[in-house]
Amino acid sequence: MKALGGGPRLIALDVDGTLLETGSPISARVAAAVAAAVAAGAHVVVTTGRTLLTTRPVLAELGLVEGHALCSNGAVHIDVARGVPVAVQAFDPAPAVAALRALFPEMIFAVEKVGVGTWATGDSPGEFSIGDYLLVDHGALSSEPTPRLNGWWPDGSLNEMLTLLQTFAVPGASWVHGEFGPWLTVSRRGVSKGWALERLRQSLGVPRAATLAIGDGYNDREMLCWAGYSVAMANAPDDVRGLADEVTGDVDADGVATVLERWFGR
Repeated sequence: MKALGGGPRLIALDVDGTLLETGSPISARVAAAVAAAVAAGAHVVVTTGRTLLTTRPVLAELGLVEGHALCSNGAVHIDVARGVPVAVQAFDPAPAVAALRALFPEMIFAVEKVGVGTWATGDSPGEFSIGDYLLVDHGALSSEPTPRLNGWWPDGSLNEMLTLLQTFAVPGASWVHGEFGPWLTVSRRGVSKGWALERLRQSLGVPRAATLAIGDGYNDREMLCWAGYSVAMANAPDDVRGLADEVTGDVDADGVATVLERWFGR
């Protein structure tokens, strides 16, 4: 906290479980706190596992009209003013699909088509309601580079999946699992929210000590370790909370606003 002095200059905010409860709007208090930070000159960067298409409504709800957003766990960097990607970290999903099919024959896969929609091998829980949703076979799904490959194991449990994933290793790819079910996201090796934020921090010339990150999920771990000051939501898993400098209230208690209001008022 002391390192941030008069306030953070680069603020990374996760979306689901942090800014909002999935399926619910952002509270007026959280939106006001974000607006106050922007008005004070801070770079507020929505940093999410969501796709470009499903991030745009969050930016609109917050009233963010310029700056940067990082989607697909850092693999897609958006110019907010134009609403288009300025950098995409894609990888070949075919080796990962083949390796995962060997471990989980029933796994349903989905790949992001940036700015267009999703190609998937079946229906699965997720946030694919915006853009095209095309059902394809495994060959078509694996035929083009993508920034994000999702896998969902409909008949398994998270613990069973994690046990089997101990043997999953694909050159050029890394993965993160979800908090509440048997799903995972595969990205280009080394790409994470923390990796993308460090690139952005350097380009903006913001000191590391003036950075703040708030998140709640396993895909926020690198981001929390990157930040000069890190905050986990109370609704985060225990091991995610253990990485943070502070634990704030949960998403239903406007935990993000509780933190931002220290510097930017109510």
